[in-house]
Amino acid sequence: MSDFTEQLPEAAQAYLENRRLDEVECIVADLPGIARGKAVPASKFMRQEYFHLPDSIFYQTITGDWGEAAGAEGFIERDMILRPDMATATAAPWTGDWTLQVIHDSYDRKGKPIEYAPRNVLKRVVDLYHKQGWEPVVAPEMEFYLVARNIDPAKKIEPMMGRSGRPAAARQAYSMTAVDEFGPVIDDIYDFAEAQGFEIDGITQEGGAGQLEINLLHGDPVKLADEVFYFKRLIREAALRHDCFATFMAKPIAEEPGSAMHIHHSVLDRETGQNIFTGPQGGETDAFFHFIGGMQKHLPSVIAVLAPYVNSYRRYVRDHAAPINLEWGRDNRTTGIRVPLSGPNSRRVENRLAGMDCNPYLGIAASLACGYLGMMQELRPEKQFKGDAYEGEGDIPRVMGDALDLFEQATDMHDVLGPDFARVYSIVKRTEYEEFLQVISPWEREHLLLNV
Repeated sequence: MSDFTEQLPEAAQAYLENRRLDEVECIVADLPGIARGKAVPASKFMRQEYFHLPDSIFYQTITGDWGEAAGAEGFIERDMILRPDMATATAAPWTGDWTLQVIHDSYDRKGKPIEYAPRNVLKRVVDLYHKQGWEPVVAPEMEFYLVARNIDPAKKIEPMMGRSGRPAAARQAYSMTAVDEFGPVIDDIYDFAEAQGFEIDGITQEGGAGQLEINLLHGDPVKLADEVFYFKRLIREAALRHDCFATFMAKPIAEEPGSAMHIHHSVLDRETGQNIFTGPQGGETDAFFHFIGGMQKHLPSVIAVLAPYVNSYRRYVRDHAAPINLEWGRDNRTTGIRVPLSGPNSRRVENRLAGMDCNPYLGIAASLACGYLGMMQELRPEKQFKGDAYEGEGDIPRVMGDALDLFEQATDMHDVLGPDFARVYSIVKRTEYEEFLQVISPWEREHLLLNV
């Protein structure tokens, strides 16, 4: 037991101080970002070096169906080897006993990483940066809604009831009074995050009714993706304690803005620690512009990853707090690619296209891959956009089918993310899209049933 606890991060050790660990949740993120795995007694976890799950967990759609992605051997559900990354061990503070969560990495029986496991996809992209002597740094921003409990899919989603007894109000961006309405939920979010060792950079009210944003401190892409993966679960658990739901749907309420996962990027020289987007005199470098150029050229090919569901495309609405094109600008929130105000050492590029419904490992991997290709191919961006980018034409796919077409054609991107990942992801998402197309919507019944 002492050997085991000595491997734990400081926050996990503090959580267990003078307590007996009961259970360990051995988890891995599937393609949608759902935690899959096993809960085992702590005594068993201490004795095991790995556990098994079938590779079919990565072939599942969001509905629980399977894409035919198993390959030449057929759907035999071969076991993977899941090994714990003890640096990810963290509390599950909402449970009734003393429980830890540990993220595991996926390998085949020869010890090779499973190429289509989302965490491995991100590690692959980070390794490509490392081979060039670069250290990628990201900072995600998480938007989400707190909504009234809703167990009927036919019923519209409504804002949650606040402390005042009134529904959460819209159009109250940055209002502290609005944040206070959700005080008990936010208190639990902070408490859970502290128990798990996560530092929140800030919580703000966004423009939607019951919409909040949590900012995380910048850092290593894999570590930050782990935190977003964990945060989604802890936020849902905090909401359930207060008779509401937390939702990370890109567009849960028709009249309200969608929820994004804005991703800030910078790149450091691994030897010197200097930001390669900034030159010796403090100016913007070729690498900075190549990164932006890569985003402008390659983001369309990964929209299917950044906007992974049919609902995701409802977020890209003109004048509704989401970009509709690939323009770039300085301190301009109407552009898809934004350069925030910052000093030379913290110069960065923000991708505003990713939805909060994307898998954080895949969303960050795809975003970094665009910048990587831009720097490797020395791409130059278009002229900086000035003014309101919503007035321009949209130049990103507006439906899932079109986005998948672009993804499937992007062989440069497949080489970065992994050809086998691209194959599996495309098959699973095509299956999901075809499932959706079989559903007849209320709009169709209302307007077509008797009129056409």
